Amino acid sequence: MLRKLVGVPYCCVITYLLLSLSAIVCLCALNDPYAVLGLKNIATTQEIRKAYKQLAKEWHPDKSQNPGAAEKFVKIKLAYELLSDTERRRIYDRYGVTDEDSQHLHKKYDYSEYNRFSFDHNEDAFGKRFTMDRDIGLFHKLSVTANYIEKTILPSSAKKVHIIMFYNDWCFRCIQIIGAFKKLIGILEPLGVNFVTINAVHELSTFRKTGADEVPKLIVVLDRHFFIYREFTLTPQKVVEFIRKKLPFKIVQRVDNDNINDFLGGWIDNKVRALIFEPRSVIRLRYLLTAFEFYDRVAFGFIDMSSKRTNEIISRFKVNTSVDTLLLFNEVSPKYVASISMPDIPTQTLIDVVSDNQFLALPRLSSQDMLENVCPTEWNRPRKRLCVILITENNKQHEYAKSALREIAVNSGYNLERVRFAYMFKERQQDFIKAISKGSLEKNVPQVVIIWRRDDSHIKYEWVSGSRHDVDIQKENFINTTKNEISHTVKRLLKSSEALDYEAIVQKLFNEHSEGIVSKWISRLRYLIDYLSDNIEDEHLLAACSLLGTIGFMFAVGYILMYFVRAEEENLKARGCLTDGSEQLQNNRIPELKLYELRAEKYNGMVRLLKPGCRTILLITDFHSRKKLIPYFHKAVWPYRKTKTLLFGHMLIEKGLPWYSELLRLSLCTNQQLQVNPRNCVGTVLVLNGHRKYFCMYHAKHPESVRGTKRILKITKQLLDKNEDPEAGTFLGTGFSEESEAEANVLLEDNLLNGLDNWLERLFDGTTHKYYINYWPDFPTK
Repeated sequence: MLRKLVGVPYCCVITYLLLSLSAIVCLCALNDPYAVLGLKNIATTQEIRKAYKQLAKEWHPDKSQNPGAAEKFVKIKLAYELLSDTERRRIYDRYGVTDEDSQHLHKKYDYSEYNRFSFDHNEDAFGKRFTMDRDIGLFHKLSVTANYIEKTILPSSAKKVHIIMFYNDWCFRCIQIIGAFKKLIGILEPLGVNFVTINAVHELSTFRKTGADEVPKLIVVLDRHFFIYREFTLTPQKVVEFIRKKLPFKIVQRVDNDNINDFLGGWIDNKVRALIFEPRSVIRLRYLLTAFEFYDRVAFGFIDMSSKRTNEIISRFKVNTSVDTLLLFNEVSPKYVASISMPDIPTQTLIDVVSDNQFLALPRLSSQDMLENVCPTEWNRPRKRLCVILITENNKQHEYAKSALREIAVNSGYNLERVRFAYMFKERQQDFIKAISKGSLEKNVPQVVIIWRRDDSHIKYEWVSGSRHDVDIQKENFINTTKNEISHTVKRLLKSSEALDYEAIVQKLFNEHSEGIVSKWISRLRYLIDYLSDNIEDEHLLAACSLLGTIGFMFAVGYILMYFVRAEEENLKARGCLTDGSEQLQNNRIPELKLYELRAEKYNGMVRLLKPGCRTILLITDFHSRKKLIPYFHKAVWPYRKTKTLLFGHMLIEKGLPWYSELLRLSLCTNQQLQVNPRNCVGTVLVLNGHRKYFCMYHAKHPESVRGTKRILKITKQLLDKNEDPEAGTFLGTGFSEESEAEANVLLEDNLLNGLDNWLERLFDGTTHKYYINYWPDFPTK
């Protein structure tokens, strides 16, 4: 070729090369299905279908006047057939082959019957043989991070259904289900379901948070909750049914001839009404997803046109029974404000129609979300958006005011992007009303205020002076007066040079539709039931049922045994062989007064470790007088048996004489060893306060008992100065004065406790003397 071009001018050679290159490019463009449809090679199935429909309408031979329309239409159709076929598209993307007779599209001979491969190809995810799609790039293309899940997927799951597929690059099962996953995307993505994938190795925390335990695992995210799909086969029918079960059961109400009027008249919930007519008994998933997306603003009702109970509704609205129909209603007129009828209404068309009619003619500002949608913020003054709000109360007396403002809003003619009308209940949004109360007459309701939201918290407002009125004014006069005032004020405020009178900082509106405590607990209980039903396997369920059955059997056997025992008791009582145990116990029940013997092992509990405020009343006896004195002591302390701060006991002087002698020595604050006559100690009563370390003493010949407390110190001094034999005197009373002849009298054992009753009364009155010591002496162990 170079020889032929010898002698040819250089410019001609360049022209020839450019023409050749252009021909090659044109030839490639003609064979490129993506170029024919005007798409990129990463286009989704939905984008391919949409491009084909647009080009087919434009180049159809019956509609286009272009001479080459027929040839162009054939190319468009061939390109769509190639790209809509998953296998042919994969072959084209890999080898650039468009011919259907290519060897790459020939069916390979199946050698699986010879078991030459290590993997089992007899069954796949669908339960049948299939050509495995090993392109794991789909998972990589849809892969997201944990941060995207937290910030995007979970917040939007309140109105959108999301499906998460956990995978791993080294998971053979993940490669197996790629084809099924592609088919699932192609079916559910046009309905509004969002698909993402997560590499379980890279996002292990998210993998564990969802409750998944293996890969691959499909998770449905709905209202911030994760629901695990546990079926082995990944078929569209089962996934659709799984999503149906997890959607809230109240988002669509069944409507028939009996409840149609109640459904269309329930405007108090501040929602637009939508009726879905279908010639089938089960509502389609696309309508359920649309109802879920707009459940807080639109109330959806489903009408089964195949039922006889809906004939009146069909004839009333003149609905075609062979196609699906959507009717939208507001509170202005009994006729629908928007409608659409198609055999298969596209999801995007549904969303567009509902979005344009999602608010009532006069919506109520019942939440912050409603305020932001009805009265959006605008900082720029020339483009400020005004919101005319009626402040009223929720009663029939002010219903006429809402009707009047609704009529003004419908006939106002203002651009909805600049002026919107709404109303608000004063008793439910008290914080907001209080913030804008400046310039208003609080007693005059209803009133009209015009606000301009500059941002989420700053607003400017102005009250419409002519809107304050009484109920006695006729509706026609009120409408005319208020309409003129509102029209005049709005026209003035829409000017960029005009400013509103007042400015305020407001808090977020109270959500009037928020769930109460009972509703929240019911929702949590339903989610817990769904979670347990999804996560409990059959073997776990059998074990739980076995345990519950065993417990129930034990209770049943116990109840039967108790029944026979009671029957036998009743039989014995009837014969007189058995008396009523409760009556016998009540008759024999005597309040018990326990007397503890003070010994070494009980010493700490009765004396040293007493709690604050507790005391021990102790009687000192010997072996001979114990049987006589204890009954007298028991009788004297009996009235105080129910006092919880008292402890009663007795001590044998033969065992506790060293302790008693040391106790007396510590109370007298002397180092002299006291010689105590044990016989003279019999009948002594000590009241010991272990916490505060003091005791009170009673004895028939003790100075406190005979002469009173005034001469106690004098008698004690005389005792310390005497050196007489203790056998000759009384207990700590060997010395006597000239007037104490009664002290020498001998007392019998029966009379030792005669004055104990009076002394106990003075004890609890606080008039007895207290002997303080530094510590409690040890009690002898022998």
